[in-house]
Amino acid sequence: MSLIIPDEIVKATRMSEGELRREIALHLFEKEKLTLGQAASLADMSQLQLQHLLASRKVTIHYDVDEFEEDLDTLEELGRL
Repeated sequence: MSLIIPDEIVKATRMSEGELRREIALHLFEKEKLTLGQAASLADMSQLQLQHLLASRKVTIHYDVDEFEEDLDTLEELGRL
């Protein structure tokens, strides 16, 4: 699905497209609607860059057991564990 935001709405925010994407990603992450990876993708940033942005905004990173187990599975698949 693609979301089209009319130019006049974007102009009203006085933000660039990238800034608006980051703000939406941050908000959805903070509301626990997106994972860190999903939010980073939406913001067009690496996860590390997004973590720095979250820290600068004093937004805590939610990281639950399921996400930890997914990360362990990924590391095993990559042969790094």
